Amino acid sequence: MAAYRHAVNALSEASSICVITHLRPDADAIGSAASLLLALRQRGKEVCAVIGQDRQISRNLKSIPTAGEVALVRELPKGYDLYVTVDCGSIDRTGFLAGELKEVAEAGRLLCIDHHASNPGFGSMNLVDKDAESTTMVLMDVFDMMSVQIDRVIAHCLYAGLMTDTGSFRWGRPVMHDAAARLMQYGLDTKKIAEQLLDSTTSHDLQMVGRVLSGLQIVEAGKIRMGVLIGHLDIIGGHSDSAVESLVDFVRALEGTDMGVVFKEQAPGIWAVSLRSSAIDCSEIALSMGGGGHVPAAGYTAQGTPEEIVEQLVEAVR
Repeated sequence: MAAYRHAVNALSEASSICVITHLRPDADAIGSAASLLLALRQRGKEVCAVIGQDRQISRNLKSIPTAGEVALVRELPKGYDLYVTVDCGSIDRTGFLAGELKEVAEAGRLLCIDHHASNPGFGSMNLVDKDAESTTMVLMDVFDMMSVQIDRVIAHCLYAGLMTDTGSFRWGRPVMHDAAARLMQYGLDTKKIAEQLLDSTTSHDLQMVGRVLSGLQIVEAGKIRMGVLIGHLDIIGGHSDSAVESLVDFVRALEGTDMGVVFKEQAPGIWAVSLRSSAIDCSEIALSMGGGGHVPAAGYTAQGTPEEIVEQLVEAVR
């Protein structure tokens, strides 16, 4: 609890706060940034929320209240007492802002709030609860300690992160259901939230998913069998982040395999790699490749041809 107290003290003492979340954000990233923005405003703080990237966030994430206030920037806003990263497993995940945030950390003004098992604690102060199902779960406890009055809007933001990071409550501790039940008491339309974040798609995106799935490979790495999907830039380029990220759900628990893998080409020869498994420590593999994440879900960045990046992963798994 000491880390929670230190985080609460830092947030309470600062008059102005800049919240930063990660590149290619998911619902936990946006839900965390939006809920913290609203909570801090409730406490009378001057606050902003940013992401260090140019690319627009996925359309489905804009259904989260206040998501439209999370600005896309190339430079860190200046003049804030405190800078807070949420849901960033490493400082590199802050994109364009990583270099400036390292200087902020050295100056003692960076608070890192996260739940990723691989987070090294890159802030001046770190609240990394590796048992928490989502960063929004961490923030729920922070808000309680700060006497923030959770309302329907803040509850929506918190629920969005919790629901998606638990795979619609398919994995996590029993306490996640208690947290969801508490948030639902604020009158959330959970069916609509799920439809907006998880089910809504377009025929254009669906055709892309079909093209990538048609190239499914089963790859052997010693005793480990992997279901592998490769999303080439000319196939996934121009499609929503949510559709591209959904690809991993098709190989997460593929019968006869131990791990699901999706390679997503971000630029020619540059790949974002997603790992999922209920039998293998994905975070250990990702860390060995310069990435990170959780035991059942992790990721890293690779460079090379499709053949080269698959072979690199095979060697790491072996």
